[in-house]
Amino acid sequence: MYMSEYMHMQHKERKDSIMANVIISPSKYVQGAGELANVAEYAVKLGKKPFILISEGGRKRVGGTIEDSFKDTGCELVFEIFNGECSRKEIDRLVAIVKEKGCDLVLGVGGGKIFDTAKAVAYYTENPVIICPTIAATDAPCSALTVVYTDDGVFEEYLWLPANPNLVLVDTDIIAKAPARLLVSGMGDALATYFEAKACQISNATSCAGGKVTVAAMTLAKACYDTLIEEGVKAKLAVEQNVCTPAVEKIIEANTLLSGIGFESGGLAGAHAIHNGLTCIKECHHLYHGEKVAFGTLTQLVLENADEDLLDEVISFCMEVGLPTTFADLGIENPDKDALMEAATLAAAPTDTLGNEPVEITPEKVYAAMVGADALGRYYKGLE
Repeated sequence: MYMSEYMHMQHKERKDSIMANVIISPSKYVQGAGELANVAEYAVKLGKKPFILISEGGRKRVGGTIEDSFKDTGCELVFEIFNGECSRKEIDRLVAIVKEKGCDLVLGVGGGKIFDTAKAVAYYTENPVIICPTIAATDAPCSALTVVYTDDGVFEEYLWLPANPNLVLVDTDIIAKAPARLLVSGMGDALATYFEAKACQISNATSCAGGKVTVAAMTLAKACYDTLIEEGVKAKLAVEQNVCTPAVEKIIEANTLLSGIGFESGGLAGAHAIHNGLTCIKECHHLYHGEKVAFGTLTQLVLENADEDLLDEVISFCMEVGLPTTFADLGIENPDKDALMEAATLAAAPTDTLGNEPVEITPEKVYAAMVGADALGRYYKGLE
């Protein structure tokens, strides 16, 4: 049995048997301007030969900062360029390198798929892991979860890990200089957190943490949503000018920490399942994770028959910051019913999280909610 399948079974057994309230989080979270320059200060307490997983572009942008941080520490750095997809093949490739080189610490530097891959590699090699985001495009940094895709980018499975990262180190200066679309994508991912946690709470579902939803997790999830509504537009405008304002700092924390703990200890439901379904539609492959999740959130709210005021607030927010609200926004210019039904069927699979919704789920109902979400988006854009 492949280890990820074993971990999935272990998580399922834990979900079925434990009724306690559970909240989990990274051992330490550090956020501030210029913090990447201090990474060695934390790393030397965890290992002496770090394996640093990073993209080619990231190596050029921040590799020097990391190397300078480790000067005079006696640590031997092993940089490896990420192949671009968090797949079983890539995880296995990197595990082999870590073992061959004798590395005793894993650093994931970059975005969500690098984090997820680094966490899996650290687990399989029994090493601690540090996550250093250079973008705030997902809530992946804080979680004990790896989302595994095929080499072609289609969702394959969730790999539930036994522990959260040892450290999440967030350099806000670097994130503020990244393209604004990435920060907005992070807002799209974070937008789902409160609504999915609330769905899990109502249905008494088990969270990704392996227990029931705590008051603390719900409070963080709600704070995440409130921060998005209050600070999102201001933060987007600031990062478009490559500056880090207080609004940007708050949105980075919402996207990373509040959403990270909120989704994991609050639970996943409709929005992320819809995202996973959309991965089978080729026209959506150019989108970032959070952009698909944002449309998944709107679809979830339609599925739950949310009240008009809430729909108005969510759709208006998405339009203001530039998140998708229609099929056309997703790149689906000519929606094909068969393709949408395939996505709806994948989303409604019993192995995914749509079953945590407090409403009856069928592929037909999911398809109808997707079409209904698109219709609402077009209505608000004045296209109806």
